[in-house]
Amino acid sequence: MNPPPKTRFAPSPTGRLHLGNVRTALFNWLLARHTGGSFLLRFEDTDLERSAQAFEEGMEQDLIWLGLQWDEGPGRDPGLGPFRQSQRIDIYAAHFQHLEEQGAVYPCFCTQEELAAARQAQLAAGRPPRYAGTCARLSETEVQSRLAAGRAATLRFRIPEQGTVEFEDMVRGPQRFACADLGDFVIRRSDGMPAFFFTNAVDDALMGITHVLRGEDHLTNTPRQLLLLQALALPQPRYGHTSMLVGADGAPLSKRSGSRSVEELRGDGFLPSAVVNYLARLGHHYEQEGWLDEAGLAQGFAIERLGRAPARFDHEQLCHWQREALRVGDEEALWRWLVASPVGGELLACVPDDRVLQFVRVARENILLPADALAWARRWFGDGEIESSEALAVVTAAGAEFFHRALDCLSVDSDGFSKYTKAVGKAAGVKGKGLFMPLRAALTGEVHGPEMAALWPLLGHERVRRRLQRAARLCEQ
Repeated sequence: MNPPPKTRFAPSPTGRLHLGNVRTALFNWLLARHTGGSFLLRFEDTDLERSAQAFEEGMEQDLIWLGLQWDEGPGRDPGLGPFRQSQRIDIYAAHFQHLEEQGAVYPCFCTQEELAAARQAQLAAGRPPRYAGTCARLSETEVQSRLAAGRAATLRFRIPEQGTVEFEDMVRGPQRFACADLGDFVIRRSDGMPAFFFTNAVDDALMGITHVLRGEDHLTNTPRQLLLLQALALPQPRYGHTSMLVGADGAPLSKRSGSRSVEELRGDGFLPSAVVNYLARLGHHYEQEGWLDEAGLAQGFAIERLGRAPARFDHEQLCHWQREALRVGDEEALWRWLVASPVGGELLACVPDDRVLQFVRVARENILLPADALAWARRWFGDGEIESSEALAVVTAAGAEFFHRALDCLSVDSDGFSKYTKAVGKAAGVKGKGLFMPLRAALTGEVHGPEMAALWPLLGHERVRRRLQRAARLCEQ
């Protein structure tokens, strides 16, 4: 019996997590949770100029906020760490030496200018660009001479001149690559730092990763990494390459086409469960179309339901799942979310302590972000000014006599909105829209919003009285 899968997320800490990064992490996390496996986090920080501790810490915070807790990684080391590649240089050095002893690698002295010129010539000739093997046939004497002269050298892995690399992609099915099309690739840069092809594959093997879900832009990396692992006699994970995430214009999602960092979404007030519910459906089909909690998302996840076509990000769909999160959320948890937002202080000052949960219950169907909740709180608990021109027009059209009758009925029966409106309708001789719209406009300052029956007890008798009196005065001016 095969052990449960072990997946990973291995970002480069060179910026904040964006939606494409998060979806990759989420798919790997869901695969691990669906199968009872484990999920590992490591940081590929060998780009020392661009990597930063602050970005690494921000990524950890983003994953924790989304609920994507790792089983192994920073702070959770069962003995496979360290989980930062910059701290694994000695480990890589031993594997470089092993390849050198086999003759599987060679130093390359080609400059960037020489490589660029060769690439342009290949493209002009209609051939795919690949390393031409210029340094592959240098004699040991030539190599030592160039090194003695201080020439900088990268280390390239030798690709077999003949044969193919074949593997079963978990998402895209059988894959076949001719070795002649791959080209010898750099596994150690001229500054001595290991390159992505090398560290990514070696770490997966040494950390026991069994399944890798990553973007389809990595598909051509896979045959190279399989050859490298084979040369090192290391275990090979199963690879699956997911569809690209694109914007409304069909281009890869970018800042310009609507890509947002997790930090920005959190700052805007989106709920983590909404972000996760939406991203889990971008390029993956669930049999159940409605809201799913964490356990439901994991249970319904299947590699077979991952699509191959580009997944299109739609901000309106993210907003839909935000509304779903608000609909199903626990009221106390939603209040904590609201007060933790940038408008939280104003909400605490605006909403009476004894009306907090009642406020959440009434407002949740009519808000998207915390700022919306503050706007309603100001209307319901503030001074009651009618700022909407549409609401003011409705109030003045109803006339002062309507609001005097409404005040008379308030003193008779204010126990429930239904009974109250029946009394007002009978006293004022109106019904339907002519009854309900003036009351809503006078009491909330708007012509739309929550059901008045739900809002009625939240407003309270004295606040209703003051607002009806104000409406009457407006009509008499």
